[in-house]
Amino acid sequence: MTLIARLRRASLWRLLALLLLPLLAVVTGVELWMTRHDALEAANAAYDRSLLGALKSIDANISTASGGLSAELPYSMLEFFELTASGNVYFRVASSDGLVELGNADLPLPPGTLTPGVPRFYDATYFGESVRLAAYRRAVEGAAPGANASSVLVQVAESTRSRQEFTRRFVRRAALRDTLVLALMVLGTAATLAVALRPLARLAREVQARSPDDMTPMADTDLPADIRPLVAAANQQMARTQDLVAQQRQFLDDASHQLRTHLTTLQMQIDYARRETDATQVQHTLEAIGGEVARATRSTQQLLALGRSDTAAVELAPFDLAALLRAVALELLPRARARQIDFGIHTPTPEFMAVGDSGLLREALTNLAANAIAYTPEHGTVTVSAAGDGLGWSLSVEDNGPGLPASERDALGQRYRRGSQAAAGGSGLGLAIARSIAERHRGGLRLEERAGGPGLLAILWWPRG
Repeated sequence: MTLIARLRRASLWRLLALLLLPLLAVVTGVELWMTRHDALEAANAAYDRSLLGALKSIDANISTASGGLSAELPYSMLEFFELTASGNVYFRVASSDGLVELGNADLPLPPGTLTPGVPRFYDATYFGESVRLAAYRRAVEGAAPGANASSVLVQVAESTRSRQEFTRRFVRRAALRDTLVLALMVLGTAATLAVALRPLARLAREVQARSPDDMTPMADTDLPADIRPLVAAANQQMARTQDLVAQQRQFLDDASHQLRTHLTTLQMQIDYARRETDATQVQHTLEAIGGEVARATRSTQQLLALGRSDTAAVELAPFDLAALLRAVALELLPRARARQIDFGIHTPTPEFMAVGDSGLLREALTNLAANAIAYTPEHGTVTVSAAGDGLGWSLSVEDNGPGLPASERDALGQRYRRGSQAAAGGSGLGLAIARSIAERHRGGLRLEERAGGPGLLAILWWPRG
């Protein structure tokens, strides 16, 4: 299992631990690095001011009043500076002609060329020890004529031990503070998450306590706004499931009633044949039983088709509408010939492609065409056609039969609803099957009056995409 899959299946607590804690640790590390950088800058600024004071104090004691270069070192100030620096302190006073050299002559020189009158701070190593230095070069004014000394270099250095110790103490305290803050943030996040997830846990307990047949909507009161869409979606799904269960129960009730009627009729006819002694009457009874068996078979097939049209998954795929029309025509042609009906098909092109579930659409078209053949008088006409445009496709069945009143056209298509012109033995499922399949394709079924004379035009339409 990949890491992403594990993260998706992990609990919110583990997900926070895997994502939030490393992020907080990185943020804390960056903050500590910035704190150390700021501490170094603050320590350098503070200690550099002391270093600059010592440098200026030495410079103030350099004199040329005697005609040469003299320097009176403030030893008391250097001793105090050495105490505050908590380490070794070094100094150097040197003239540019090399005649005057006081203090530590081997102190590291500053990088580059010094600008006269401008002190420069820099870091270096002196006798294996890290030191911070301040260097200052000034011109010698008032020197005796002929003197070679034109400038004097003053350097003061101190060990960085004290400022490093100050920085370590500062960073250590900051690390302890940030660790405490990080721990408080983790605990606060855990407590906040526990409080935020409490309504979700309560909702889970309520759902687990429900009975299997309880489809009442879940209450979304006292729930966070982020969870309410989930509860609304679950309620919507339960409502759809409840409708489906009610539809299946109604289907079972209707199917049992329909089959029970056929079985009762068959049983009555068989009982009558057993009592009848006339061979001619027995023959008529057997013919009636055969017809009832055919009607029962047709009803069973339609019930199975109706159940499939309601529950089967719609598998959309390109298919040839013209080939679909030809297949339906070949299937129903013997029935049409038996009633001497002119049964034909019409498509714009020999190959007319559409997108849909060809199996379900064939079932719908077969039922529409079978109804038209059954209700059209002998020597009538039934035409099956297909069409398509930029919005979708349609299958049409047109007949010149008795048609339907406008008051009945809107009501037909409901299960077991039959029109006043219905043939004997019909179950009223053909149009219901066609309407269900059209709705599964996000389309619809329309029943219209045939143009140019009596008859009915049934149009099954479904959209593209």
